[in-house]
Amino acid sequence: MRTYDVFVSFRSEDTRNNFTGFLFQALSRKGIDAFKDDKDLKKGESIAPELLQAIEGSRLFVMVFSKNYASSTWCLRELAEICNCIETSQRRVLPIFYDVDPSEVRKQSGYFEKAFAEHEKRFKEDKKKMQEVQGWREALKQVTSDQSLWLGY
Repeated sequence: MRTYDVFVSFRSEDTRNNFTGFLFQALSRKGIDAFKDDKDLKKGESIAPELLQAIEGSRLFVMVFSKNYASSTWCLRELAEICNCIETSQRRVLPIFYDVDPSEVRKQSGYFEKAFAEHEKRFKEDKKKMQEVQGWREALKQVTSDQSLWLGY
């Protein structure tokens, strides 16, 4: 399995052509091997196997939370998988709050509240999906609140 120094989770439409683009360039200049999904990943029900392998094979996770992060089931599924990895290993997370207030992310208010309301509305008839949404909420709280998981703590 291929390993990476860093896995960056981000909402492409919010940050790919600005912040995360610069972040990947800076990491590369420093010789840090970061996973970047260069392909337009197909929307689907589950995370692609190569993405799962990249998450599992990464030493550090950088979470770039932006206004539309929680509107993406793909991002939230990445987040849940990252939380599974940090629960079973000593890996750390570096949360970055891009153009969004950290308390809004942590408390799931504002844009995040709206996104979760949309997910719950869409999945209300599917008990399994509603459990997944609850898992996303918990993962988001864990990553943004538990500073012992953060890099440097």
